[in-house]
Amino acid sequence: MSKWLILVPARYESSRFPGKPLSLIKNHPMISYVVNNCKASGFDYSVVTDNDEIEKYLKDNHHNVVRVDDDVTTGSERIALAYERFFKEKGYDYIINVQGDEPLLNGELISKIGLAHASSTKDIYTAIKARSSLELDYKNPNVVKCIKSSLDDSCLYFSRAQVPFDREEKEIMWFQHIGIYSYKVEALMKFVRLEPSHLEQIEKLEQLRALENGLSIGATTTNLKIIGVDTPADIKKVEEVL
Repeated sequence: MSKWLILVPARYESSRFPGKPLSLIKNHPMISYVVNNCKASGFDYSVVTDNDEIEKYLKDNHHNVVRVDDDVTTGSERIALAYERFFKEKGYDYIINVQGDEPLLNGELISKIGLAHASSTKDIYTAIKARSSLELDYKNPNVVKCIKSSLDDSCLYFSRAQVPFDREEKEIMWFQHIGIYSYKVEALMKFVRLEPSHLEQIEKLEQLRALENGLSIGATTTNLKIIGVDTPADIKKVEEVL
């Protein structure tokens, strides 16, 4: 039995992009890229959906899928419900949340995060990418920055702001946060039962809830080019990378 279980929350409804998981990238639904990446990691996986069309597509193509129709606020809550209802008795140690709109998040990186987490004492594990402050993304509030310890793998803070901020206005390195999370099972269960925290509500970043409540987060680095699909315009960007 694998120690790792990947759960992929995939909702049909989206305020900016309804039907996003089934949107076509090079004539294949986006969710198919995500599922194939999960398979390539070597870990067990399942998509967690609340939609008939997504469920039918996955079953017709022999992919693993479970239904959680509850009206929940976040993907974290959806995968926690899926774990408790369908996988709790199967002995997993780590639950990896892979977003259903990350078609470029390949199996190698998913595996790297899972293995790094198993070698760490952290409650939660994620990924970051080194970037230059000369790049426009440094000033983009939609690109989340991670402040990581220079001593170990600890993530100290996440922000939409330009952090770290260099007063001398020279080129510096910063870390872009990649939105994938590996949870110890008990950490996921604790996390989804916590109330939204003060800093989380200011920055609109769910991971700050974990830090504010004493859960530790670690990170591994990657050079992978990642483009999440938030709007239809992002499809073309992903196709160009592929």
